[in-house]
Amino acid sequence: MKYKKLTVEEEQVIEHKGTEPAFSGEYDRHFGNGGYFCRRCDSKLYNSEDKFDAHCGWPSFDQEVAGAVKRLPDADGRRVEIQCASCNAHLGHVFEGEQMTEKNTRHCVNSISLVFKSNGEAK
Repeated sequence: MKYKKLTVEEEQVIEHKGTEPAFSGEYDRHFGNGGYFCRRCDSKLYNSEDKFDAHCGWPSFDQEVAGAVKRLPDADGRRVEIQCASCNAHLGHVFEGEQMTEKNTRHCVNSISLVFKSNGEAK
């Protein structure tokens, strides 16, 4: 699979499981209509209607596109890491049981791992 060339900052998060600073990402307060795609492989990960403001400093979604995101135990032993199912890019973490939405799930995603495409330009 051919991947997009990443900047040093993108590589730190996507390949080395880093985290961008809270409230610094371009999609934290972004609520356009469209889809969110993996920055590395361009697979569709989330739909805009599943995004919500969790006031945590990172984009939050309560549901992924079916089959697009995989969950793995995090190295810290406490959290669940989420990755792109197509290319294994690190996205962030998923939390359940917080009662923030009816789906009771929060995908806390680094903006730098995503690319937003409006409905007119999304595949």
